[in-house]
Amino acid sequence: MNSILHLEGDVLLIKGATKVVSSVNNQAVVETEEKTIVISGQNIEVKKLNLEEKEVCLQGNFSQLKFASAANKVPFLKRIFK
Repeated sequence: MNSILHLEGDVLLIKGATKVVSSVNNQAVVETEEKTIVISGQNIEVKKLNLEEKEVCLQGNFSQLKFASAANKVPFLKRIFK
Protein backbone atom coordinates (compact mmCIF):
# COMPACT_ATOMS: atom_id res chain seq x y z
CA MET A 1 0.00 0.00 0.00
CA ASN A 2 1.29 3.44 -0.88
CA SER A 3 1.22 6.06 1.83
CA ILE A 4 -1.09 9.04 1.42
CA LEU A 5 -0.63 12.41 3.10
CA HIS A 6 -3.55 14.81 3.31
CA LEU A 7 -3.03 18.26 4.81
CA GLU A 8 -6.05 20.44 5.53
CA GLY A 9 -5.49 23.51 7.68
CA ASP A 10 -3.77 22.36 10.84
CA VAL A 11 -4.63 18.66 10.42
CA LEU A 12 -2.34 16.14 8.69
CA LEU A 13 -3.68 12.65 7.91
CA ILE A 14 -1.17 9.92 7.04
CA LYS A 15 -2.53 6.67 5.58
CA GLY A 16 -0.20 3.70 5.33
CA ALA A 17 1.49 4.33 8.69
CA THR A 18 3.01 1.33 10.43
CA LYS A 19 4.53 3.00 13.50
CA VAL A 20 4.76 6.31 15.32
CA VAL A 21 8.41 6.40 16.36
CA SER A 22 8.16 9.57 18.44
CA SER A 23 5.93 12.55 19.04
CA VAL A 24 6.89 15.67 20.95
CA ASN A 25 5.61 19.24 20.87
CA ASN A 26 7.79 20.31 17.92
CA GLN A 27 8.34 17.07 15.98
CA ALA A 28 6.72 13.76 15.10
CA VAL A 29 8.32 10.79 13.34
CA VAL A 30 6.04 8.33 11.53
CA GLU A 31 7.13 5.19 9.68
CA THR A 32 5.27 3.85 6.66
CA GLU A 33 6.01 0.70 4.70
CA GLU A 34 8.25 2.52 2.25
CA LYS A 35 9.53 5.64 4.06
CA THR A 36 10.00 7.50 7.31
CA ILE A 37 8.32 10.91 7.60
CA VAL A 38 9.67 13.56 9.99
CA ILE A 39 7.11 16.30 10.65
CA SER A 40 8.39 19.53 12.23
CA GLY A 41 6.48 22.51 13.57
CA GLN A 42 4.81 23.71 16.75
CA ASN A 43 2.12 22.29 19.03
CA ILE A 44 2.09 18.93 17.21
CA GLU A 45 -0.25 16.36 18.76
CA VAL A 46 -1.36 12.88 17.70
CA LYS A 47 -5.14 13.19 17.50
CA LYS A 48 -5.93 9.74 16.10
CA LEU A 49 -3.83 6.59 15.97
CA ASN A 50 -5.25 3.48 14.36
CA LEU A 51 -2.48 1.15 13.22
CA GLU A 52 -4.94 -1.61 12.31
CA GLU A 53 -6.23 0.71 9.56
CA LYS A 54 -2.74 2.24 9.18
CA GLU A 55 -3.90 5.80 9.91
CA VAL A 56 -2.30 8.57 11.94
CA CYS A 57 -3.91 11.98 12.33
CA LEU A 58 -1.74 14.85 13.60
CA GLN A 59 -2.77 18.37 14.50
CA GLY A 60 -0.50 21.41 14.84
CA ASN A 61 1.32 24.18 13.03
CA PHE A 62 3.44 22.28 10.50
CA SER A 63 6.52 23.93 9.02
CA GLN A 64 8.43 21.07 7.41
CA LEU A 65 8.04 17.48 6.18
CA LYS A 66 11.13 15.34 5.54
CA PHE A 67 11.07 11.96 3.84
CA ALA A 68 13.67 9.20 4.17
CA SER A 69 13.64 5.84 2.46
CA ALA A 70 12.89 2.89 4.74
CA ALA A 71 16.01 1.22 3.34
CA ASN A 72 18.11 3.98 4.94
CA LYS A 73 16.87 3.29 8.47
CA VAL A 74 19.65 2.78 11.01
CA PRO A 75 18.81 0.68 14.07
CA PHE A 76 18.27 2.67 17.26
CA LEU A 77 21.12 1.07 19.23
CA LYS A 78 23.54 1.58 16.36
CA ARG A 79 22.72 5.32 16.33
CA ILE A 80 23.40 5.56 20.07
CA PHE A 81 26.65 3.58 20.12
CA LYS A 82 28.58 4.97 17.16
